Amino acid sequence: MKAGSMLRISTALLLLTCCLGPRDIRADDPYAGLNWFDKTNAAFVPPHKWMRRHEWLKRHESFVDIARQDNFDLLFIGDSLTDFWRTRGKSVWERNFGPLKAENFGISGDRTQNVFWRVQHGELNGTHPKLVVLLIGTDNSESDPAEDIAKGITAVVKEIRARCPATKVLVLAIFPRADTPDATERDKISQKIRDTNKIIASLDDGTSIKYLDIGPKFADSSGALQKSVMPDLLHPNDKGYQIWADAILPTVKAMMR
Repeated sequence: MKAGSMLRISTALLLLTCCLGPRDIRADDPYAGLNWFDKTNAAFVPPHKWMRRHEWLKRHESFVDIARQDNFDLLFIGDSLTDFWRTRGKSVWERNFGPLKAENFGISGDRTQNVFWRVQHGELNGTHPKLVVLLIGTDNSESDPAEDIAKGITAVVKEIRARCPATKVLVLAIFPRADTPDATERDKISQKIRDTNKIIASLDDGTSIKYLDIGPKFADSSGALQKSVMPDLLHPNDKGYQIWADAILPTVKAMMR
């Protein structure tokens, strides 16, 4: 083969690799058969392409493996806020939730549709947790309407209850955030979060599902988020995770009885 032909083939392969990204899911793989309740709702659109790559699936599959063992009573599901219990909140987690046989199925960057998909695809199969703590939606707040975000959260709760009828669900209100530099956009996102929380508060049925808003715990007397507990005005630090634990632990223990 001539050098020019080899160069053209190599260039084409390189361009194809760049376009596909690292191990993107193929249309013929088992994860392509998605089952969405409402394809017109942004909160049910299949996970973003970059979230469906190998690294994201590997984490999901590790959670499925944990689920198969069915050896936990308390489960946290969510996005980076939940995921970071492993790092920033590790010591707080070990002191407060470790003794309760807790597991953490948080993945940074996840939106309502990602969590909905994960629950549908094995993360609760065969499990019997006493309680699931759900916090999801902040990553939807930048683009999706409040009504769609609320529908997404509602669908996740219904899916959890359908797969684990004896399991109770503690739905946490989406935490306040002020990480967006543009004031107008920041106010828009904050209002959207408030609107979403107002809708999902109705999920509380007084028995199996409870709604809890601990957002004010992260703010000062004027209602502004404290950088001393949320340095980036989005994710808690270790002090913030202690505030989180203190705010929900009585409810968690009561619901697990």
